[in-house]
Amino acid sequence: MASFILGLLILFVGGAAYGKFCEHVFGPDDRETPAFAKQDGVDYVPMPTWKNSLINLLNIAGTGPILGPIQGILFGPIAFLAIPIGNVIGGSMHDYFSGMICTRDGGTQMPDMIRKYTNQGVYWVYNLFVCILLLLVGAVFIYTPGDIAATGILGISNDPHTAGIWIVYAVIFIYYLIATVFPIDKIIGRIYPIFGMILLFSAVGIFIAIFAKGYPLTNLWDGWNVAGGFAYGTYFSAHHFIPVFFLTVACGILSGFHSTQTALISRTMESEKEGRMTFYNMMILEGFIAMCWAAGAMGMINMGKVLVSDAGAFSSPDGTAMAATGVVVVLCKDALGSVGGIIALVGVVVLPITSGDTALRALRLTLADTIHIRQDTNAKRFSLAIPIYALVALVLVWAKFDSQGFGKLWRYFAWANQMISLFALACITVYLVEHGKAKFAWMPMLPGCFYAFATCTFIVHNPAQAAGGEAMPWGTAYAVGAAFTAVYLILVVMRARAGRSASAAAA
Repeated sequence: MASFILGLLILFVGGAAYGKFCEHVFGPDDRETPAFAKQDGVDYVPMPTWKNSLINLLNIAGTGPILGPIQGILFGPIAFLAIPIGNVIGGSMHDYFSGMICTRDGGTQMPDMIRKYTNQGVYWVYNLFVCILLLLVGAVFIYTPGDIAATGILGISNDPHTAGIWIVYAVIFIYYLIATVFPIDKIIGRIYPIFGMILLFSAVGIFIAIFAKGYPLTNLWDGWNVAGGFAYGTYFSAHHFIPVFFLTVACGILSGFHSTQTALISRTMESEKEGRMTFYNMMILEGFIAMCWAAGAMGMINMGKVLVSDAGAFSSPDGTAMAATGVVVVLCKDALGSVGGIIALVGVVVLPITSGDTALRALRLTLADTIHIRQDTNAKRFSLAIPIYALVALVLVWAKFDSQGFGKLWRYFAWANQMISLFALACITVYLVEHGKAKFAWMPMLPGCFYAFATCTFIVHNPAQAAGGEAMPWGTAYAVGAAFTAVYLILVVMRARAGRSASAAAA
């Protein structure tokens, strides 16, 4: 319990201090924001801080800060320090500067930001990774809400050989397809605040239950391998904390996807000085959500209400296999009771669905813009949407029938997510250097280099293994990751220096 409390102190106290430091470095002022300068009543609309903050939280939070920590806690209580430290100096900083730069540049979106602060070649690579990420987001956000709805709310099996689970998937799938073509997300958007309250209700409820019910939590200084319980220490030693943990716990620590969402809010902020609350503090709040779910999952494991194999597979006490989504069901009902648990589960189901539809719509629009396909009729929109959904369906079927499918799907989703962050962090570095703040360039480059190493190491080790072959030796993967990190650092520094020279010449 003490390690969990220590992690929360790092998150909130460290976040308050580092958030203020980030604000000092960027230097928000009283200039007119794009919401007023370009006000059009559609995209550029001034909105109060509380509304911007809530919308941003809903955009960045879904099942990411829930399922990632549930799987990440298998690495042991080290998660209670890694999540808050990474969140404070990595994810929250990333979200703040991404949102503020887009605001300062007139409400630009991430593709324009990438093009401005890197080059045309990097822009095309970014588009490729965005498409991969959005495709995987669509698959993950059919799989996870479908499983939770089936087992936790409808009381039917999520076994891939039963019809019930595929009917649930089909309903979500059809909704996504319609939502990709028709603007029905505006209907759901009207009740986003309700879903936000449900998300916070589940996290706060679990937080209270951890103390009220005395969930047993393992401390950093305790023995990590408890007789009769799960061997956290053995799992930590066998599964390569770096990079696997940081590809598993994505959204609670750092998420590249967030930059695409903070850019949207850059068009509705009334003042630049609202940025710390809207961008930085909302990511801190997501870190709190991740910490609560990680601790709650550890409590379920330590009490024997969820069993875990040496390989990290979850099961119920009677031996029935379950995915991380099953742990969500067990924890919600144990912490919040039957009624409260169902309310929390509804939120956990609806939130990813309302993110999945927008992700796949964004993928359709990104492809349309990239390959110049007009989208002015339903027929043209369907012609582009159908191939996208065929790929999503293939990924979903593979993940469901592979015994380790969800774990692989989640980690490749997280890998693409973290790869996207490298682009944003590079742009932040270039921006700081170009604007005479080179002495602060270490702020984005520290997490940038770390995730360059983590993402490269992970993907070098895993492709052959994912296809059923032999994985690349970890030693080789680490060497390639180190080389990639060096190249990433050199290229970013070179681009930053070139930008500074160009700015100086223009001045």
